Amino acid sequence: TMRSAPLFLTQARKLAVLACLGALLSACVPQGADLPTRETLPPLPRIDGTPAASPASEALRSYYAGLQAGLLSRGLMRTDTGSQDAPFTARMLANNFIRIALFDEFDSSTGNSIARTTESRLRRWDKPVRVGLNFGASVGQPRRDSERVRVASLLARLSQLTGLSIRLVDSQVNFYVYIVNEDERLALGPSVKANIPDLSNRDIASLLNMPSSTYCQVSAMVDRDTSLYHRSFAVIRAEHPDLLHLSCLHEEISQGLGLPNDSPTARPSIFNDDQEFALLTPMDELMLKMLYDPRLTPGMTVPEARPIVERIAEELIGGGA
Repeated sequence: TMRSAPLFLTQARKLAVLACLGALLSACVPQGADLPTRETLPPLPRIDGTPAASPASEALRSYYAGLQAGLLSRGLMRTDTGSQDAPFTARMLANNFIRIALFDEFDSSTGNSIARTTESRLRRWDKPVRVGLNFGASVGQPRRDSERVRVASLLARLSQLTGLSIRLVDSQVNFYVYIVNEDERLALGPSVKANIPDLSNRDIASLLNMPSSTYCQVSAMVDRDTSLYHRSFAVIRAEHPDLLHLSCLHEEISQGLGLPNDSPTARPSIFNDDQEFALLTPMDELMLKMLYDPRLTPGMTVPEARPIVERIAEELIGGGA
C-alpha cells in the first residue's frame, strides 16, 4: 500500500519584504499596518447576485492593494525577464536548483510543521496533472471566464517545460486550486477533507488559519516510498489585486510540481522571498526543465543529484564559474 504524507510546500508571499528577508514562511506585518477583523453577521447579496464581502474581506482587499502599490513603488514585483541586470551561470543555476528542489521550507520530522529549511529528496509527478479551478461565490462569472483562460495558458507553458501533461479539467482532478475570499476560505475545511482525505486535521487547520501575511498556499501529498506526488491543493486569496494574484498562480502551481523551497540567492526568480520578480523567469523555466529531466530520479538525495544537476545546467546554458 502507498504510504502518503502531507507535505506543505509553500505559504507565500511575504510582506514587509525589505524588513523581513529572513522569514521562511510568512513575514512580519509592516509596523503600524491595520489588520482586518472578522465580522460575524452574514453579508447582504450584491445586485449582480454575488454575496457582498464581509468587512474582513473588504479590509483585506484594501490591505493587499496598498501592499502591491508599495512593492511596485520600490521597483519590486517585476514582470521582465531580468536578463539585463541579473545574468546567471550554469553553476548558479545548479546551486539554486539544489536549494529549491531538494530542500523544504518546513521541518515536519517531529509531526509539527516548523519553519526551518530542511534537506529532503527530489520529488515530482509521474502522471498527468489534472488541475481543477474552484471559485468561491464571491468570484463573478466574467472573472471566472478570464481566470480559466489565464490558468490554461500557464498550464500549457508548464506542460511544455516539464514534458508532463498538465491541463484544466472538470473531473478526475488531482491538483485543486481554490480562489476564495476570506469568508469562503474559512469554510473550506469540508472541501479540503473530501479532496485529500488522508490530510490530518492539524494540517487542514494550518491551511485554513492563514494569517494576512500569507498571500497564498499550496500543500501536496507525497508517497514516501517513491517520492512521487499524487495530489495537491492550493488556496489563493480572491482579494488580491491582479498582479499579486497572478504572481500567486505562477508560484503556487509551479511549486506544486516539485520546487518546494525558496532561496535568497536565486535571481532572477520567483522562488525568492525578496519579491523582486512577480512571474516565472528564464531561470525558473530552466529549473522546471531540470526537475523533469529523465536523468534525475525521484527520491535522489543532494549528493546523488548534484553531479547530474551540474551536467544538465551546463548543457542548458553553457559552462560558467
